[in-house]
Order: sequence, then C-alpha cells, then structure tokens
Amino acid sequence: MAALLRSARLLKFSPSGVLQIAGTKINGPPLTRLYSGALGGRIGVCFRQIRPASGSVPSGYVWPYAVGCVRSYAVATEQKDEASIAVRSKQAQQFDWALAKLDSSVRRTGRVTKTLLLRIFHDICRTGYPSGNQALLLLRSCGSLLPEVPQKERTELAHRVWQKLQELGAQYDVSHYNALLKVYLQNEFKFSPTDFLAKMETANVQPNRVTYQRLIAAYCQNGDIEGASTILGFMKGKDLPITEDVFNSLVTGHARAGDIDSAKNILTVMRGAGIEPGPDTYVSLLNAYADKGDLENLKKTLETVENSDCTLMDRDIMQVIFTLAKAGHQQHVPEMVERLRHERGYVPDAMNLCLSLITEGQEDTAFHILKTFPTLQSDSFSLESPNLGNFFLRHCVNMDTATEKIGGYCKELQESNLHTAPLSFTLSCSLEAKKTGMSIELMKMLKEQGLPIRPHYFWPLLTQHVKDHNIAGVVELAKVMQEFDASPDVETLSNYILPVFDNLEAARLALKAVGVSIDSEGFLTSEVRSLAVRNLSELYTQLSVPSFPSLDLSVFRGSLILGFRKSADVDSMVKITELLFKDERFSQGSSKPAEATSFFLYNLIDSMSEGEVQAQEDKLRKFLNQLQSQNITISGNIYRGIRNLLESYHVPELIKDVIALVDPKDSVSNSAVSAAPRVTGSEEKLLALEKKLAELKAENLPLGSVFKQTLQALCAEENLQRALELKQQHEQEMTAACYATLINLCCRHDNVEEALNLKREMSRKDSSVALDASKYIALVKLLSKNDRVDEAIDILKEIKDKDVVINDVHVTMLFHTLNAVVAKGGAPTIRRLQDTIFTLGLAKPSANLCSPLVTAYLDSKDLPGALEAAIECQKRYKHLPRIHDILVGLVEEGDTELLQKAMDFVSQERGEMTMLYDLFFAFLQTGRYREARKIVETPGLRARPGRLQWYAEKCIFANQMESLEQLVDMTAKLFECDRDEMYSYILRLCKETNNWQKAEAAWTKMQEENIIPRERTLRMLSDILKSNGQEVPFELPETWYEQAATTQQVKPATTPTTVDNRPENQARLLALCKRGKAKDACQMLQDSDKKGIVFGPALYDHLIRALLAEGSIENAMVVKDIAAARVPSFQLSDIANSLLIITHSKKGQARYALQKLKSMVQADHVPSQLAITRLVQALGSQGDLAGIEEVESLIKGLGTTLNLSSMVFVNNKVLSHIKNSNMESAIELLEEIYTSPESKNLSMSFVFRKVLENGNDKALDKLSAMAERLANHFACYRPASDLFLQLLDMDKVEDARFMLARCNGLAEQKEVLVSYLSQKAQIPGQVGKIRTLLSLIPDFTEKEVLYPYMMKCHVLDKDLSAAKALHEQMQKEGIAVDELSLKRLAGLYRDAGEQAPFPEPPESFKFYADKLKERAAKAQTTAVE
Repeated sequence: MAALLRSARLLKFSPSGVLQIAGTKINGPPLTRLYSGALGGRIGVCFRQIRPASGSVPSGYVWPYAVGCVRSYAVATEQKDEASIAVRSKQAQQFDWALAKLDSSVRRTGRVTKTLLLRIFHDICRTGYPSGNQALLLLRSCGSLLPEVPQKERTELAHRVWQKLQELGAQYDVSHYNALLKVYLQNEFKFSPTDFLAKMETANVQPNRVTYQRLIAAYCQNGDIEGASTILGFMKGKDLPITEDVFNSLVTGHARAGDIDSAKNILTVMRGAGIEPGPDTYVSLLNAYADKGDLENLKKTLETVENSDCTLMDRDIMQVIFTLAKAGHQQHVPEMVERLRHERGYVPDAMNLCLSLITEGQEDTAFHILKTFPTLQSDSFSLESPNLGNFFLRHCVNMDTATEKIGGYCKELQESNLHTAPLSFTLSCSLEAKKTGMSIELMKMLKEQGLPIRPHYFWPLLTQHVKDHNIAGVVELAKVMQEFDASPDVETLSNYILPVFDNLEAARLALKAVGVSIDSEGFLTSEVRSLAVRNLSELYTQLSVPSFPSLDLSVFRGSLILGFRKSADVDSMVKITELLFKDERFSQGSSKPAEATSFFLYNLIDSMSEGEVQAQEDKLRKFLNQLQSQNITISGNIYRGIRNLLESYHVPELIKDVIALVDPKDSVSNSAVSAAPRVTGSEEKLLALEKKLAELKAENLPLGSVFKQTLQALCAEENLQRALELKQQHEQEMTAACYATLINLCCRHDNVEEALNLKREMSRKDSSVALDASKYIALVKLLSKNDRVDEAIDILKEIKDKDVVINDVHVTMLFHTLNAVVAKGGAPTIRRLQDTIFTLGLAKPSANLCSPLVTAYLDSKDLPGALEAAIECQKRYKHLPRIHDILVGLVEEGDTELLQKAMDFVSQERGEMTMLYDLFFAFLQTGRYREARKIVETPGLRARPGRLQWYAEKCIFANQMESLEQLVDMTAKLFECDRDEMYSYILRLCKETNNWQKAEAAWTKMQEENIIPRERTLRMLSDILKSNGQEVPFELPETWYEQAATTQQVKPATTPTTVDNRPENQARLLALCKRGKAKDACQMLQDSDKKGIVFGPALYDHLIRALLAEGSIENAMVVKDIAAARVPSFQLSDIANSLLIITHSKKGQARYALQKLKSMVQADHVPSQLAITRLVQALGSQGDLAGIEEVESLIKGLGTTLNLSSMVFVNNKVLSHIKNSNMESAIELLEEIYTSPESKNLSMSFVFRKVLENGNDKALDKLSAMAERLANHFACYRPASDLFLQLLDMDKVEDARFMLARCNGLAEQKEVLVSYLSQKAQIPGQVGKIRTLLSLIPDFTEKEVLYPYMMKCHVLDKDLSAAKALHEQMQKEGIAVDELSLKRLAGLYRDAGEQAPFPEPPESFKFYADKLKERAAKAQTTAVE
C-alpha cells in the first residue's frame, strides 16, 4: 500500500486542485476525457477479484436498478419519445421552482425538510416527464441535507426516488450514479462496490474519476484498505488523477481498520506527492482520533493545524463533536465546544448539528450545543419574548424523547431566560404530531406550573379518533378534559366530539357519565350544528318549535351549508330556508331575515366545487323551484353573484332557475359587443438642399433654414473646408446654432484655432448665447489635449455661469475628456480640470470621474503617487478609484509597506470585508494563489456575489482561465457562495475559447462538490461538448432554438463573402448600439455589407433589436434582409420578434403586430410578457375585442403562463367595451371577475387610469358605482381601492375624500395602501402624494413601515432638511432607524458636503436591503412555525 501511494510522487499537483500525469504541462488542461474510451471489453471482468466491503449486503436487498435501463446516449437521443414543448416548458418551470425552494432552504438553514422534499418529488412524479436534472436534484437531497431523518430512512427514500423516476422514464447517467454513491456515504449505507460497478456496466454507464473516488471512500468507510487499494491501482493504471479527496478517504480507512499510525502517515505521503494537506485532510484525521476518544492527539493535531496555513471553520469542529458524541465519548465534547469561534453562519450549522445529534439519540450533547447559541441570533429571539430552542424541542418530540427529559430541558431553558414558554411550545409540537400520551404528560406539567389548559389543546388528538369512529377514545379524552378543568366548548363539541356518536341521545348519556354539562347554551348550539350536518329533518323539527330560543344564523351557518351539500332531503332544505327567511329569531344582527337568507344561498353555491354543482344539478334545480313556490326572493346583486359562480362552474342551465327568485323590483340585462380596428401611419420626405439653396440665392430670396440644413449636411459629411467656405460666403446667415455646429466640427478635426475663432465670433454677435453641453465639453477636450488648460477652465466656468444643463451623457463625456489628457502624462492638468469640475458643481464626484487622475500615475509607473491620489479622492469625495489596479501593482513590486498602508486605509474607510476582497483579488490577479487562499479562508468571510461576479467577468474578458479556475476552487467553502454560478463563469470562458477539455473538467469538479446545476449551466456545457463533437454525459431535451442554431451552424453561406472575425469591428458595432446610436451602426453595417463582409448571426440580431428599441422598423427590416441574404436560415430571436410586436403596437399598427404574434406561436416561439401586454393594450385602445380574444387564445395554447396576469386581458376587454360605448358589458365582465371567490384581489387600476386620462365622466360614474356596490355588498374592496388611489394619483383629492366617505372600509385595505406607498417611494417628487394619503387615512400602516419609505422619498428628492427632520422625529418617537435608511441619509449628507452626525453603515445598499428581506422572511417563517 505504501509503495503504491509513494508512486504518486511521480505526479504533479495542478493549479486546479487535482493531480496530473507526469510529463504533462502544469498550465495545460488539468484533465483528459475521463471516459472517452471503453474501460476494457467488460468492466465487470476487471473487478471480479474485488472483495465486497465489510458487512455484506443483506441477501434480501434488491438493488434499485432495472436491467431495462441499458442504453446508449446516441441511440437514446434518437429513439426516445419527445414530450411536447408545452410539457417541457412546464417541466423547466417546475425544476426552477423546486431548485429555488431547495436552494433557499439550504441557504437559510443548511438543510431541507422531508416534507418539502416529498412535495417536490410528488409534483415531479405527477407530471410524468421527470428530467435527468430533476432526478439529480432529488437524489442529492437524500443525504446529509436531511439531518432530521434517520440515516436508514434517508437511504430508503433515495431508493424510492431512484425506482420511481426510472419507472417514469428518467435517463440516468454517471452523475446520477455518483450522486447515489454520495448519498450512500453520507448515510453510512453498507453496499457492495463490486455490485455497484456491475450495475453501471449493465446500464452501459461508464464510471469516471468521481465514481472511483467515492468507491474508495466506501471501502475506507468500512476499513477495507485492500479493496480501496485495488481501485487506487486501477485509477493509476488508467492515468486518472489522485486528488486530495482520495488521501482523505485513506486516512479514514486506515483509522477504521485500527491502524491509526498509518492514517497519520498518509499526511507525510501527501506532502511527498506534492500535495499539502488541507482542512478536509485534518478533519479526517481529527475524526479518526475522535472515534477512538483520543483527546491528547486531538489537541496535538489542532495545534498542528493552528501552526500551519490551514484554518478550520466552526463546521469542521462540529464534525469532530458529532463523531465524539456518536462514538460515546461525550465527556470530551466540552473541550471541542470551547474551540468554536461563532463565525458567521454558526447558528444554522449548529442547529443542524443539534438535529443530527438528536436523530442519533444524543439529546444531552445537543442541548449542551444549544446553550452555546448567541442569544441575539437565536431563532425568533427578542428581548421581550425569547424563544431559543424551538427547533430543538420540536425535534425531541418528533424523535419520541422521554417526556421527563424534555421537561428538564424546558425547565432549564425557562430558568436561564432563554425561552419564555418552552413547555407550552413543546405541547403544541406534541399535539401537532398527535402524540396523545406525551401530550397528556406535558399538560400535567403545565397544570403543575399553574397554567390553564384550554379545550382547543385537545382538538388535534380528537381529530384522529373522530376519523376512526373511536367513541371510547373521544370519551376518554373528554374525561381528561374534565380532569384538567377544560370543559368542552361549542367548537369542541360540534366539530370534535358529537360527530363520533350515531345519535344525540347516546352522546348525552356518554358525556354526562364523564361529567360534561349537557344543559348549557353551548351544548344546545353544538346540538344544532351536529343536527345540521347529520339530520336536516330533525333539525327543522327542533328549530320550528316556538319555544326554541333565539339563535343567530351566523352561529350555525357553516354547519347548515355542509348539511345542505350532503343531504338529499330537499323538502327539509326548503322548509329550513323558508323558516330562516321569515322567522326573526334567526337574524339577531342588523340585517333582515330575507337579506341574511339571500347571502346564505350565495354562500351555499360558493362553498361547492365545480364537480359538486354539476353532480347535484338536479337537486339544486328542485331546491330552487320549490323556493320560488314558497315566494322566497333574492336581490339582483345576489343573483349576479350566483350567476357568475354557475357560469364559472359551467352549469348555465341553473341560471334561469335562480333568476326566477329575483325580487321583481330588481332587473338584470345582457348585451352584445362589437369591435372596429383602426390603423394609422405617416411618412416624411427630404429635399435636395444644395439645389434649393442655389435657387433661393438666384431669386434673391431669404435663405433661412435651407442654409442651416445645408451647413448641417456638410458637417455630417465631415467636410470642414467646404463648411468654412459656405460660412464665409453667407456670413450674414450665421446663427448661434450654425456656429455651434461648426465649432463641434472643428473639435472633431482637432482644429483648435478655428474653433476658438468661431467661439469668439459667436460671443461678439451675442454674448448671452450658450452652446449645448456636449459642444462645450468637446471644446474643453480639444483645449486640454493641446495644453491650453487655462482656456479649458474658462470654458468650464462659462458652462457654470450660463447654467448649461449637464446630464449623465455629458458626465460620461467629461470622463473621456479627462482620460484623453492621460496619454500626455498630465496628472497636474487632470487634477486642475477635475477640481474645477467638482468645485463648480458641473458633476458629482464619482469613481469614474476620479479614475483618470489615478490612471495618469499608474501609466507613469508611479505607484506611491497613484495610492496618494486614490486616498485623496476617498477623503475628499468618498470614492476610491482603481484601487484594484493599485494593489496589483504593489503586490507585483513586493512593496509591503505601501500595501499595508493601502489595506489599513481601505479597512478604515470601507470595512474589513471590503479590504479582504480587494486583497484577495489582487493576489489572484498576480498569481499569488497561496496568499489568496489564506485570505478567502478568513473566518467569518461570506460571499459577495457582486464582487465575485466582477472579478469573474474581468477574467472572462481578459481570457484568464487559470485565475478564474483558482477563484472558483478557492471559494468552494465560502459561506453562501452560489457554486453553480461560479462554475458557469468557467463554462462561459470555455465557450468563448472553445475549450471543451476545461469544460469537461469543470463538470467533473461540479460532481465532486455535489453541486446541483441549473438548466442554463447544463445547456452551456452541452453546447460546448456538441460543438466539438463530444458526447454529452447527461440527458438534456432539445428545444426549437437549439435545432435552429444547429441548422445555421451546419449550412454554409453560399454567397462568396468574407467573414469578419475581427473583434474590434464587432465591438464597435455593439458599442454604437449600446450608446443609442443604432442608426449609425446600421449605416456601418450596410457599408461593410457592400464590401462583402459578413458578421455572425448574433450581431445582426443585436443590431435589429437596438433599431427596434428606437422604433426604427424600416432600418431593422433592412438589416434583417442583409442577414437573411448573408446567413442561410437566419431567424429573428424571440427578443427581436417581441420588440417588433411592441414597435408595431406603439405605432398603432396592432393588426400587423397580431400577425407577427401568430407567426411566432406557429413556429413554437415564445413572445415576451411585455410584447403581449403592449399588443393587448393597443387592441384595447382601438376597441378590437375580437383581437384581444384571439391573443388570449394564442397564449393559452403556448402551454406556459409567461407570468402574465389574467387582468391584462380583462382590463383591456373592458376598455374595448368602453371604446365601443358598451358600458353594460364592461360592468358585467368586471362584476363577474370580482364576485368570483378567488379573484377579489386583482387590480383594475389600469382601467381607471385610462378612463380618467381620457376624461370619460360617463364611464367613470358607472365604474365608480360598480366599485362601491362590490365593496358594500360583497366586501370586495379592490376596485374601490384602485379608484381611490388613481384619484389620489391624479390630484383629485376631493373626489378621493368623497370616495373614502362612501366606502369606509377602504381605510382598512392595508396591503393595497402599503403597496401604493412602496410604488411612490420609487419615484422622485412623490412625497406630496404620500402626505395627501396620510391626511386622508392617518393610520393606514405602522410608523415603522411608513418612515423608511418617507426617508427613501426625501433621499430621492435630495431634500436634506426634510430627511433631517424625519430622522429627528423618529428619534423622538423612539423608533429604531434601520441601517438601510441610515445608509441613504448618510449619502444625502455626503452629497450636500456635510458630515453625518452618526457613523455610516459600512456595507453596501444591497447588503442591508437583503438583510431586511431576510428579517421579514424569518419573521414570517417564525409566525408559521
């Protein structure tokens, strides 16, 4: 064994973290194809001599693999039945949902619940088309991510998932087998590696490096070194790299085999092979000592780690604690607990440790860990009501921990002030789990503490007895209730006790025998409810007795509705309804008996499902007809509500029976609809300028605008000489605009003298005239480049004096102006210009504007000067430009003194975490990977996605694969790091460089890390492998756009052209598009096309999209024709097609847009949500109802919702009706929506806004009446709320005030009002509207919610005085100011040049925003729990 391991010294350690074969280049691809060739004719023959792991597999065990899974990828791809696009779309959405749910759970808590996992599993099974990625997601969740589930049960769940998904047609590849192996290892499941490989061979799946590594781990887990050696030898023979994971497994294997010295010696062998032991290796060794209870060697090893470059995280120490407890060495746990540093992420990791310990029966150790929790970070902890340990108590209950032990834990938690009511919470968990014995024991403990026992505590226990018709169990619990002085109340008797008895007499006798009072009013109410459900005839007999006491219908309405639904006794139903309609004893509130009965009938229909109404159609018809014969009537509004329900249930035949009940005083009507489309358009023509100018001059007529247009045309052609000649010929025609155009042309031609002469001439003619900002800045740039700085500064002062408006585009021009001076090495010049710009207030200081000064120093290799300039910018302007480049330079020069100075300054100004990231990236950039790893392993460091993305994009742009690989490798254990996202950066670079070997190596590493890839990642990897003719090692369904792309790649261009692969030309075209100069890009493309130059299809599509975004359909179609001629089978992308629909819609050409939508859908393309919305809005504004319905039908046929609200169609149908003067149909359509139970919160703000904008008072009156009717009769306040807020938004305050007076309930619509508040807080200048809302409804939300939004408004408005006043008001009222508001306020102080009277929170805005979201989500989760 030692000889075999020492042979690893012949291998070299690659930067990617794996061993390479001797002789390969250290910077070359880290891996070759791991399974490009067959591993011999029969893999099974190679492994016949491998002995199974100790502890053979039980003979009765059946492996979860079927022989039928034998397949070849190529054959399977051709022969398998493809699901429809709609099903694939739904499947992709479900996977995204499942991945998001699991990912969110893992990020928040480090685990998933069995309930969530099973829910996702059942949802996937229900579709019938499980993908390989979905199977991978489920399998990988069946291991250590389920700490609350015993290991055996987890393995059984994994087998169940494997078998079921295989039956449903899931295709398994090597990643699935590797995932199953990982689950086996995490669950310590004993299996035969030989049989596992044989099953893979049967399924025609080739093992890869990860497979062998995990098989070695499986042997080592059972202490079988001989079996591990065999596979290790096989890997060596196949030239497969031996990674650190293999050595870690061998440490475990030797220890499990009882040879602890050999385990320790593995570290020496690793160093000899060129691999420095990492944290995982030391954790394996620590676990080996922990398993033996060897505290002395544990301490020695920990000291060794502290003296090395490694850093052990809290979660590493927790693994050792778990091993100690599981091995029965609990006495050593406190020693390890003291070494925990409580890093960020400690609480979720410690919670998972506690759960795992409880699952293993180590509750005392788990409780010891629990008491180490930082109290302010515990679950749902607050100073008023701490509740540390909810998760602990719940899991103790679920694992049937002894009640006495649980009671002891509760007592200690309460005495330590860590939990206000631990016993009550434990009881709730026990009741939820329906553990009767434990619940009664816990109730006794509560009783002993003097706490009351409530009747509803027993409901969960009674539910199962009632379901099982267990009378004895119910009576026994009723007896226990009496013993606890918790006599059953009305709800308990009605729903949980009486239903179990066959008749009321038997119930009376049984309950009386155990001491329950049967003469109370509550018992009477319970009897009525029970009879309502079971016997309507007997109920009527009781209710109709004159001596029966008054009882409001609301007390037993729910039970009566249930009885009506279940009963076939129509006569009794009619009699009871008639009694309710006429007898005032059952209507004690403000409503009359007839009104209450009408609502009862509506609630009856509303409570029934569609299938139930259809099944009971005859019973309902008979019931309604008999009601009519008894002269029972309903109002028109109730009729409409019932009618809408029946129409939605597709039972329109019953409507005529309902309408017969309508009171003759009310009336209802129906109307037809019509539509008329309208299309508009316009064209413009240009005149021949030169000819027209000559004609005017010959006729001695005023030249006017023709001269100006001619001059502009010459400037556009860059003809400076001819333009100056024209100016001299017509000096008297020169206006300020003409001078401005000529000055700008001189600047472009670098003619400084002529530009200044023109400027002086213009000022002599009219000193008040000002150029526009872009021409002023061009002049400043020209003067600065020609060393005329004083004159440039004079121009800047003139910009300020003449109040020239500077926008963001001009600020960018100022940056380029400063950057242009860098080439001359003019740091002093740049400093003067920069100071002038900021002092005059022409632009706010930014990192971009500050960077040219630093760039000047960097270009001249003056690093101390660059650092001083950056520090000066930070101190003066709160910006730190190009700090990364400065740090890189300092690291390369090895100037540790300056580097330390820079780091100290960054840490002081931006925080320690920002400093660590800056230093980390600098070390990566310069190839100091060892130092970089030390930085990223700093305890408490957490992932910052924005910073990581910035560096990854930098590597991709610069084609720095090695640096990017190191970044991904080093962040493997970084807290909250999205590993799929990190590997996607590598794949993007692989795709750009066409490096399939690196891409495949990344895929192998992803499997090693057990990462669940997103579909986009798999598609990227699939594209790379397919484009290089390699086999894709996983199943991925093709989509229509892949087929189109393949066609484009295969078919060569037939036209003799030159393909332009020069990135500068493509970059220039893309840059023009991004700067909003799509027409210039179009002209450049046309010029290139005339020269026979062809670009890639993506660039053509990008330009078409840019042109359409500007509304230039004609030019877009020209580019499309060029692309179609140059690139065979060119097709517009979905985005381009969607933009085409949007452009047609905006131009009023809705019918053209509709035709485009039809062609997209027919080609199985999916339009964007915005395209559908704009088209439907255009059709609605034209009154084209048929067009809207056609669009709605097309979208339904897509099989995907596009996240499109149904109200898009409803609102525009309503507007179409209004356009066609058909208000009745519009009102009926809206009432049908809002009287439907599930549709009461849909918004119709768009309708109200359009009606108000159009000034259609007649429509507004009718819509307003409808909104009030829905609010007052159906308690549906959304339409009224929408109208109220639209009136408020359009400054119709008095109308809004009257609306509020008529519908008082609007003030209670907190969710809608807060949503309005949130929307207004996104837009500057809206604080007045928020104040108006507050004047009308002062208390619509809490001040803790209101004030942060108000602060955001003041910051957007740059109103420092108002923000200060609000801050002071919050402090006076004792309301805590959240960090995000403080961050915003501090920025406002800084922009005003003032010092904030409080320390500015150091993190980014996004960090604090995410923190608030997490807090809100945590509060919601706690409320649910």
